[in-house]
Amino acid sequence: MPRPQTIQIYLPSGDPRGMRVAEITTRIVRVIEVPRSQLADFLKMPEAQQVGVYFLLGDLSEAGLPRAYIGQSGNVGNRLVQHNQNKDFWNRAMVVISLTNSLTQTHAMFLEWFAIAQATQAGRYSLENGNTGSQPYTPAPLQADCHEIHETAATLLATLGQPVFEPLTNGLSTSKGHAGPPELFYCKGPEANGVGEYTSEGFVVHKGSTARVDNVASIKGTSQERFREQLVTDGVLLLQGKHCVFTRDYLFSSPSMAAIAILGRSANGWLEWKTEQGQTLDGAKRQALPSLT
Repeated sequence: MPRPQTIQIYLPSGDPRGMRVAEITTRIVRVIEVPRSQLADFLKMPEAQQVGVYFLLGDLSEAGLPRAYIGQSGNVGNRLVQHNQNKDFWNRAMVVISLTNSLTQTHAMFLEWFAIAQATQAGRYSLENGNTGSQPYTPAPLQADCHEIHETAATLLATLGQPVFEPLTNGLSTSKGHAGPPELFYCKGPEANGVGEYTSEGFVVHKGSTARVDNVASIKGTSQERFREQLVTDGVLLLQGKHCVFTRDYLFSSPSMAAIAILGRSANGWLEWKTEQGQTLDGAKRQALPSLT
């Protein structure tokens, strides 16, 4: 279960859009965010010579997902120099190292394998690695270390804006500290039946939901029509018979954008998405907040 944590972020150049160094104050793991344009500055840091795991992050894939490559090296600086010469897609690197310089090559190989497997399962990023490969032999005590390192790195990556390992859906949500099934909302229309969750990032429509194929006349030629067409182009929506099917869980910036995608018309998602009992998302979430008067 998530717990309160204190995270420190240091800006070596004072630029919040430049290099950033993040760590949880009570742990030995550090994540360094390196813009590709500042790779030379990173190479001057002692951390560049350490054993570490790294994430290259950049352009969107054809499926509309951010692309990522996960690797490890006994000298992360040298490896990033190689990738700077032969990989075009990335614009930022996230480097995971130990404050005590205690990571071994065995740690790094297991962390790389485990990170690829976990990122593939989460499905937020399009991985350039291909398959996950086979699990490297790692003694049980080192595996325990690696799981703790991975947990810390995952938290720091998400804090820096790269939730590589976090699934889009809540899975088991919490209510007053008690775990339970996720709270689902439904959006229905002609040849459309959407299921989704309201999350801290926006609204997630679940894989398998169906959307109307045709747009109503009032949105033709508008940004809303182009928005729906892009979902088809990106492979999020796939035409099957009389409707389109969501091929994966998909995060929308708002409930209304999710409803537009489902219904093929202008829509107020706060009113279109409803619980199984018929309560609107507005009533369940916005009106449930205490009044200021």
